[in-house]
Amino acid sequence: MDLFTPKPHAPLAEELRPRTVDEVVGQAHLLGAGKPLRLAFESRTPHSMILWGPPGVGKTTLARLMADAFDAEFLALSAVFAGVKDIREAVALAELTLAQTGRRTILFVDEVHRFNKAQQDAFLPYVEGGLLTFIGATTENPSFEVNSALLSRAAVYVLKSLSATELGLLFERARARALSGLEFTAEARERLIGFADGDARRLLNLLEQIRTAAQTAGLARVDGEFLAGALASNLRRFDRGGDVFYDQISALHKSVRGSDPDASLYWLVRMLDGGADPLYLGRRLVRMANEDIGLADPRALEITLNACATFERLGSPEGELALAQAVIFLACAAKSNAVYVAYNAARKFVAKDGSRPVPEHLRNAPTKLMKEMGFGKAYRYAHDEPEAYAAGENYLPEGMARQDWYRPTGRGLEKQIADKLEHLRQLDRKAAGK
Repeated sequence: MDLFTPKPHAPLAEELRPRTVDEVVGQAHLLGAGKPLRLAFESRTPHSMILWGPPGVGKTTLARLMADAFDAEFLALSAVFAGVKDIREAVALAELTLAQTGRRTILFVDEVHRFNKAQQDAFLPYVEGGLLTFIGATTENPSFEVNSALLSRAAVYVLKSLSATELGLLFERARARALSGLEFTAEARERLIGFADGDARRLLNLLEQIRTAAQTAGLARVDGEFLAGALASNLRRFDRGGDVFYDQISALHKSVRGSDPDASLYWLVRMLDGGADPLYLGRRLVRMANEDIGLADPRALEITLNACATFERLGSPEGELALAQAVIFLACAAKSNAVYVAYNAARKFVAKDGSRPVPEHLRNAPTKLMKEMGFGKAYRYAHDEPEAYAAGENYLPEGMARQDWYRPTGRGLEKQIADKLEHLRQLDRKAAGK
């Protein structure tokens, strides 16, 4: 860039980026007096770390502030675009900086979870040797996405979404510094903060859009109606493949299991509002019907399958009402995980057990030879027995102990199933006594 090249206009988010740690909004649990990152700044001793949190909470800002506080060279890489070649160039630059100025280098890797193992291994020796102080930023759980060797050499700090109060402070700072002369009604302010959904960068980007729209329209006052027309549809933050996605799925599942219809409906609607695939949510509801309700109320499976079929036929938004009906039914239904527990116990047993042969009396004998070999001999046809039950009959392989995997609860239909099974066991005991 030369003197005649115009400098690009900095976005509002960059214009208002904090220049000192005291200007950072949010993260009081890390930056308050006596808190871990505050102590790190005050010590002026850099250490490798991973900053884990949702978008727009200050991960990049904190990394830049640390470079200033520690008088270190700041190098930034994006794991989305960088490869091993870029890492080697960063290492070479760090070596040159150390040799010429004696300054250490902070290597900031944004979206570090996108680096594969080979890329992470490429800079590990230089982190261990002290040439680089590594700061990684990630929206994903580093326990799953970062190499254990690198993870063991870095402190992990969890950053939180900004609260409405914190976003309000940022809103007022933006108005004072960059939006003077533009008035916002209380409704517009509240809606903008709601649109931001805990993301400081999103809030500032929205304010920049509104500033431009208001200037174009020649307005000095922004109300809710103007806001609705000026902004495109803004979905809540929803990461379709990351932690936010799975956190919300977990909340939905636990709300259904906890028999809270309102909470269950809230999480369903939150995910639909955030852009989740309705049929994916339907499949999760089918899983809940089997795992958490089972035979306590078999209607749960039927209703959830019907809800999926209804959505496939009607589409959105009409079909979403069927999903809402299903999730409320699941939340209100009697709960039992007896089928789920029994299935997992049987799978565990079979995985460790050998391949036991089918008992001869349970085998079909469609040919004369098979009959002569004893296949099907002494098999008792249950419908010919009293109560259509062959008391005392064994249906497991020879030598295999009787199992007790399925233990019905005393809730819903399973109470009746439990009573029936106990009656049949009594018939078995009588038969054995004879």
